[in-house]
Amino acid sequence: MAIMLRCAAAQAFGFDDVAERARALAAKPYQPSSQTLPAELKNLDYDGARDIRFKPARALWREEKLPFEVMFFHLGHYQTEAVRIHEVQSGNAKAIPFRTQDFDYGKNKLSPKQWGDLGFAGFRVHYPLNNNGYKDELLVFQGASYFRVLGAGQHYGLSARGLAIDTVGGKGEEFPRFTEFWIERPAADAKALTVYALLDSKSVSGAYRFVVQPGSETVVDVKARIFLRNPVATLGLAPLTSMYLFGENQPQIGDFRPEVHDSDGLMVNSSTGEWIWRPLMNPKGIFTTSFGLPGVRGFGLMQRDRRFASYEDVEARYDKRPSTWIEPVGDWGPGRVELMQLHTPDETHDNIVAYWVPAKQPAPGQPLDFAYKLHQQGDEPQQRPPGAWAVQTRTGYSYAKLAENEVQYIVDFEGPSLKALPAGAEVKAQLSTNSNGEITEANAYPNPATGGWRMTVRAKQVRPGQPLELRGFLQHDNNVLTETWSLVLPPQ
Repeated sequence: MAIMLRCAAAQAFGFDDVAERARALAAKPYQPSSQTLPAELKNLDYDGARDIRFKPARALWREEKLPFEVMFFHLGHYQTEAVRIHEVQSGNAKAIPFRTQDFDYGKNKLSPKQWGDLGFAGFRVHYPLNNNGYKDELLVFQGASYFRVLGAGQHYGLSARGLAIDTVGGKGEEFPRFTEFWIERPAADAKALTVYALLDSKSVSGAYRFVVQPGSETVVDVKARIFLRNPVATLGLAPLTSMYLFGENQPQIGDFRPEVHDSDGLMVNSSTGEWIWRPLMNPKGIFTTSFGLPGVRGFGLMQRDRRFASYEDVEARYDKRPSTWIEPVGDWGPGRVELMQLHTPDETHDNIVAYWVPAKQPAPGQPLDFAYKLHQQGDEPQQRPPGAWAVQTRTGYSYAKLAENEVQYIVDFEGPSLKALPAGAEVKAQLSTNSNGEITEANAYPNPATGGWRMTVRAKQVRPGQPLELRGFLQHDNNVLTETWSLVLPPQ
């Protein structure tokens, strides 16, 4: 039965309604879903689940020929927890019922007439992103609080999440999930789509609003209000999840592809004005690092290398995977950008997580409001420091072999601050290390092939069982020319 929530025109359904739901939920003990998925759906294998497809002709708003359309995902296999989805029109929220006639079940032998209103596993939004004649997939919400979004010419890569709980430091990671969505019906000439979501888990409840503005750089304006039920070890805001298998700073013998990753580095812009670049890696185990900051202007997992020749994969097209830049709205205060890297044996598993941890979390029941812009970027524009940035990090030796426990990194920088240098300018590589490192050699010199500059560093890992941190940038006179390149080598 369709459910209609009627509101006065002056009190049309919106963010505050979802926030009040979240506040009320957080005041009570967590109640997990009691819904039981039919066994025949739960027992579907991967191919069986993929064979269930939503019928495009039944897409929400297709008949009205609106600029956005919505299609829905069916429950089954790994997707066992239902979400409820509503359409908001003229201030009223109306539930969208699950209907088996909206789906093609392929070769599956199922009995859908016995299921009733199951709900959905999630939904996807379509929009004419690349040309006016076809509505491309723009946005997907499916699983826990995960969502993925595309800009023009991009292929899906990393994912965003609503919230990360105890990714590090707790008794095990908790995955809050969006349990309910409200999607505003767009106008006939709409250039943006608004989605509200209710988040819930054992430790937290929250309200979210996503305003999606598609384009060559798709931007999502995110507004959130969360309520803790109890304190958590790690409260991760605006989390991003990606994959790094191998690359120029960690080559893999035997694979014909030079690099395989959805992102190649973490970029951070501190409130102090410093820009930091940390190349990603595939460690042997769990490896967590962070940047403690008085404030943050932005951070993101970036796919800086956009050259097809760097990947040589005509199917995966890692050169088309987007970068995601998080731009806080307002002052988030002090805290840290945390990066957790896990080992992955192949490219099918995400192993990179980055998020912001505020220095102070709210008391249980007290609201924490925060907002940010999520920029999904492709070839151009790409978020970069104003001066110069690292375009590649390579490791290994050439003619001069390395000593025991010694490493060498070759870092190429490019950018306007380097192009503006006068001929013969003296540029120095400013390098430092932690107490477990010893810099044995450091150089900086022009790269005539690119017009940029190259920094080389050799360092010894004094105690191989402990991490080695290297930090470096290029300087001319008293002027810092580049971002800070920051690499941490895990214990060997």
